[in-house]
Amino acid sequence: MTERASDFQGQNYHKLRRACLRRGALFKDPVFPAATQALFYKRAPPPGLTWKRPQEICKDPRLFVDGISTRDLHQGSLGNCWMVAAISCLASEPTLWKKVIPDHVDQEWNPKRPNLYAGIFHFRFWRFGRWVDVVVDDRLPVSSDGVLLFCRSATPREFWSALLEKAYAKLNGCYEALEGGNTAEALIDFTGGVSEPLSLNRETLSMYGDQRKVLFQMLAKAHEHKALITCSIRPSEGEMVESVMDCGLVRGHAYGVTAVRKIWQGSGTSRLFLVRMRNPWGTTDWTGAWSQRSQQWQQMSRAAREKMGLVVRDVGEFWMDFEDFCRYFTDVVVCRLVERSLLWCSSHWKEVRRYGEWAPAPPRPSRPPSAICMLSWRKEEPGGSGEEDPVQRGRCEENGDDDEDVNGGWEVQMDKRSRCGGCINHKDTFLHNPQFMFEVRGHEEEVLMCLQQEDQRIRRKDGGGDNLPIGFEVLKVEENRCSRVQRVVEQAASSVYMDSRSITLKATLAPGCYVVLPTTYLPGASGRFLVRLFSHSHVRLRELKKDLPSPSLFHCFLPQPSVVTTVHLRRATGLCPPKQTAPDVYAIIRCESATVRSQVFKADANPEFHLRAIFYRRYPDAHISVEIWSRGLLWDSILGRARLHTTPTDQSRDHAMDLRGGRPGLGGRVCVETSSSVCLTDL
Repeated sequence: MTERASDFQGQNYHKLRRACLRRGALFKDPVFPAATQALFYKRAPPPGLTWKRPQEICKDPRLFVDGISTRDLHQGSLGNCWMVAAISCLASEPTLWKKVIPDHVDQEWNPKRPNLYAGIFHFRFWRFGRWVDVVVDDRLPVSSDGVLLFCRSATPREFWSALLEKAYAKLNGCYEALEGGNTAEALIDFTGGVSEPLSLNRETLSMYGDQRKVLFQMLAKAHEHKALITCSIRPSEGEMVESVMDCGLVRGHAYGVTAVRKIWQGSGTSRLFLVRMRNPWGTTDWTGAWSQRSQQWQQMSRAAREKMGLVVRDVGEFWMDFEDFCRYFTDVVVCRLVERSLLWCSSHWKEVRRYGEWAPAPPRPSRPPSAICMLSWRKEEPGGSGEEDPVQRGRCEENGDDDEDVNGGWEVQMDKRSRCGGCINHKDTFLHNPQFMFEVRGHEEEVLMCLQQEDQRIRRKDGGGDNLPIGFEVLKVEENRCSRVQRVVEQAASSVYMDSRSITLKATLAPGCYVVLPTTYLPGASGRFLVRLFSHSHVRLRELKKDLPSPSLFHCFLPQPSVVTTVHLRRATGLCPPKQTAPDVYAIIRCESATVRSQVFKADANPEFHLRAIFYRRYPDAHISVEIWSRGLLWDSILGRARLHTTPTDQSRDHAMDLRGGRPGLGGRVCVETSSSVCLTDL
């Protein structure tokens, strides 16, 4: 299923091309002109630089020569190996590059009909949840010696890589904006997939072979499923980026992984783990085992190499022993490809996505907008402890009260209506962040979660371009929750926090309900974001917007809720006499008119329910009932019930109660935890 692409800067390729053909003129892009502003924003262009169309650079230019491959990529004089490495991965998979280079046959030069050439091309990139179609003209920067200044093909008359790079530079503001970057981000832009960065512990991997085996199997499985893989060596303190190591590898340089192989040597008793790498510079400088002229190749015939698949396809490719790979490389990026289709089989990831925003509280009507500050500030009381609050401190410049003691301490208090509360370290504001709820049903499931913020690279020309440090928390919540979380009970998963465009976390979650809180690291930072959740089953992701459940029409005639109570049914024991077959059981928690039911536990006399429920109570003195039921072929029967009595001030109280009123002679018990608090109806 092909997603529709939106036109970047409102430029439609087909309309512009038709207009050029009618006029008989080659396209000149007014949005991204052939000028210095399209090249650099800090440094000056090199002497003798000119802009030329492919026909002015060579005879008989082509978009592709003998198809597309990784040999078509040579980085040039721009520090964008992160992008070139990603394109190198892209070139190895036709289903991917045909998305990025749409209408590739129609865009090709046709020497038999030169009147159909308009000097215009278009490429597509995945940005912030949507495919964007970017139009460029074919004027390319050329150095004084007549060679393309930036990315180019080994075949001088092939131009797809140079034109693709120009479109990507336009999307990001200019060519210089591509200096230094993250391969994970480029892979997302070219595929719409989900990039999972992995930080390798070289010391652990070198010491423990089982850890290397786990990593190898993960990479082999990912490569088998068409995932794109890149890797790099993080420079240590005092080491220069792109400095060459003694083994020939380059620090801070992005390499592509093009094959992962396990082969048997000799009589089949010795295993060998190998990976094939590619340097975007088109050079093979690795000098260790299995390098181009190493003795390992001398001991193996060409026929044996081909039989085992140990071939080098493109310029810049080389093989490495996986143990050497783990010894040198520190960072790996695995980009898992995701197709949005209704015809997926159960082995594929299914995606749901939601947009959101970290935003300050809206102005209160009772105060003039000019006096509203995103943060409200409170002067510290005299005689306070003076200890630094975990919430950020500062001064509100908009508070013009000259009578305030300027030497006093100040404490940030964010408006509860704000949606930019910072990470979980900021306990007073963390739960003000946007909240998204989903449910895992039936059995535990592996989910992949990705948080992406709007790209800032295009703002580099104006002095900006820095990403916000972002991350997210996953909380386990009550089965019947339908309003925002007001208290952290259980953390199910937590991501790292980085100033990266996207953050990814893979976790295995038990059945139940979960809430994802995307956050910035510090409170008060604002911006838009996209949450993507992938699972093997259909999962619904919805935003929780209200602090209290919406009352039904009938409930409007009843008293307002005054107490909120959380019930955690941990387990039941003794549901079956010894030497008898245990029944299939489930639990029901009842409070006023609300009920919450657990899943069925088959043949279990001591089920671990771990069932949480939340109730907004109008009659706090009424009891809460916990019932244990046995499922039957024709009808279900109750095994017993227990009644809970709580007070509005209960704080995490444990109850161990006998089951009564059910099957005669049953001596079962339930273990329940409750907590209650006053229900704030004015949130």
